[in-house]
Amino acid sequence: MTSDASPAAWTAAELEADRNRWTFALDHRAKRDLLTALKKAREPEKTLLDYRREDFDLGGAWPVIAAAFEETKRGRGVALVKGLPRDGLDEKDFELLTWGIGLHSGVGRPQGKASHYISAVRDAGNTYRVGTGRGYNTNAELDFHTDSTDLVALSCYNRAKSGGMSITTSSPAAYAFMRAEFPSLTEWLRQPVHFSRQGEQAPDEAPSYPHPVFDERGGKLFSKWNWNRVTSAQKLEGVPKIPAQHQEALDTFDHLVRRPELAHTMWLEPGDLQIINSHVTLHSRTDFTDHDDPARMRLLFRLWLAPPDGDLLPESWRVLYRAVEPGTVRGGIIGQAHDERCKAFERRQAAALGMRLPPR
Repeated sequence: MTSDASPAAWTAAELEADRNRWTFALDHRAKRDLLTALKKAREPEKTLLDYRREDFDLGGAWPVIAAAFEETKRGRGVALVKGLPRDGLDEKDFELLTWGIGLHSGVGRPQGKASHYISAVRDAGNTYRVGTGRGYNTNAELDFHTDSTDLVALSCYNRAKSGGMSITTSSPAAYAFMRAEFPSLTEWLRQPVHFSRQGEQAPDEAPSYPHPVFDERGGKLFSKWNWNRVTSAQKLEGVPKIPAQHQEALDTFDHLVRRPELAHTMWLEPGDLQIINSHVTLHSRTDFTDHDDPARMRLLFRLWLAPPDGDLLPESWRVLYRAVEPGTVRGGIIGQAHDERCKAFERRQAAALGMRLPPR
């Protein structure tokens, strides 16, 4: 049905049948090497931005993790690493381990106006559907969306008492379904629509930006979607109203990506690392009910990463990513707290990976 030769164009049944391709398991030696790396690197007086790539020798774990990242970039667009050491590690240890993996995989990108480079994905009592809402710090069901980064890495420390299931949909497959069933609407998805920055814009950025849902570069199809941010943008002064047929196309697409034949579900267990390619994979999550015990409450750690070998992006991506060329440190939310320490970290990490910083 997808008619797309890309391995990133899959149905839920195809992805499930192909688990051996995109699921990777760490053996006992690899787990031991990660624990050794964590023990050697950990210095309580350091902040995350003080650590360097060479501080973490991931040993036998790195070839497995690197293969998962490669599958995410060049294959299915989603991968799952099972077996990160979890028992005996507190939250800070597990966060640092996640950070060390990220230092080997790309340049971390800031995720909000506080310029935090790693997010604790937990219910902090916030509200999702408001003009400044972010889904990661609520227990709400999330819209299907892409994050403002090339790659998303989610490590699971605790599961919820119930709910919180991860859902992914192939955006190239969804586009193929749209083209087959709603050909008169599909072209609207290539027209720009405004996305809200949810109040987290940098001083040189507008509160919203125009961006198509789909665009192409080098024969590849790329996607950008976040219904909550499109809805929020419509409430901002000066943002053009969406024409009726364009609105119909967006509504149709948002319903289509939720279809059971497209939306693949999985539970993330403690010690799992899920990796997602934002350009070809939409993701979501069901709502959840948490444990009463704070030590058992649902907790994941999220990294946004710009890898050294990313794709050449469509020119329309520049308004959000600030750079579209491969090998550039791009994406993220460059908030007002993006200070000299942040810039120094990015320069150092970019140099370690042979990457370039975009102009500011």
